[in-house]
Amino acid sequence: MLLLNLMKLEASMKTKIYYSHGKLLLTAEYVVLDGANALAMPTKKGQYLSVQPIEISKIIWKSFDEQQNIWFETEFEIDLKKNRNNSKEEITLLNILQTAKKINPGFLKGKQGYLVCTRLTFNRQFGLGSSSTLIANIAQWAKVNPFELLQQSFGGSGYDIACANSNGALTYNRNNNKPVIKHLEFNLNFNNQVYFIYLNKKQDSKLGIQRYKNLNTTIKQEKIKAISSITQQLINCTTITGFNDLINQHEQIISTLIDTPTVQETLFKDYTNGCIKSLGAWGGDFIMVTVKNKIDLAYFKANGYTTIISFKNMIL
Repeated sequence: MLLLNLMKLEASMKTKIYYSHGKLLLTAEYVVLDGANALAMPTKKGQYLSVQPIEISKIIWKSFDEQQNIWFETEFEIDLKKNRNNSKEEITLLNILQTAKKINPGFLKGKQGYLVCTRLTFNRQFGLGSSSTLIANIAQWAKVNPFELLQQSFGGSGYDIACANSNGALTYNRNNNKPVIKHLEFNLNFNNQVYFIYLNKKQDSKLGIQRYKNLNTTIKQEKIKAISSITQQLINCTTITGFNDLINQHEQIISTLIDTPTVQETLFKDYTNGCIKSLGAWGGDFIMVTVKNKIDLAYFKANGYTTIISFKNMIL
């Protein structure tokens, strides 16, 4: 028994644990791709990654959801070679690991094997960053730049990676494809009137992004300036009335850009006690809602939207 306990203690001492925060993009969805200044928030919940050396020369991978259930597991040879039988999830994971090794050739060098476990602390359907937190954690393990790893694997603006490694709100933009991050205090004095509601489906952002990319550059630049201005005004906003006005302006601008009705027009046309804003990819994941009083949330529950999280409970 003493020997077994010593072996467990030795294994735990050698285990490395990494953690990254989830994300919400409050402003500049789509236009952040072209340099708009975005307001982004890390969430309290995120994803862990633990790495434990093992005696066999393989990577044994297990992914757990927030209920501690395994939703994905696999194993690779340490050389990370793909084969025709790899699933979509395995190929995605291998691409990330291979890219990390390309950036840092010393990563996974030799024959040392590992048991790698990931654990989400949020529902993986929520769109809070299961991919970005994975990339950020692997970057820590591989000792590589997480933004470089993102660009060479998934691509994207990178605001989610900025959130993964932040302990508070930030503004984010890209200048010559390099991230510009400014950390800030964002303490809404009316945050008890702000909630996040899950739309009961995970959204793929590709369609909206494609519509946006097809737009005339001049039109984009005009709207990018307007959205960046709204971002700054929101940071300095002190009243719920002013906050609602800015959110509505933002929604109308993005609606025009991606030729898509706002979520309030589509799903909640008769809601009049506050404003509603899409977050990230329009059409799914979370929306941000303002209310006059908490009782106003009954409207959303009556319409089948029961996953409602307060600002205080969602935002780090």
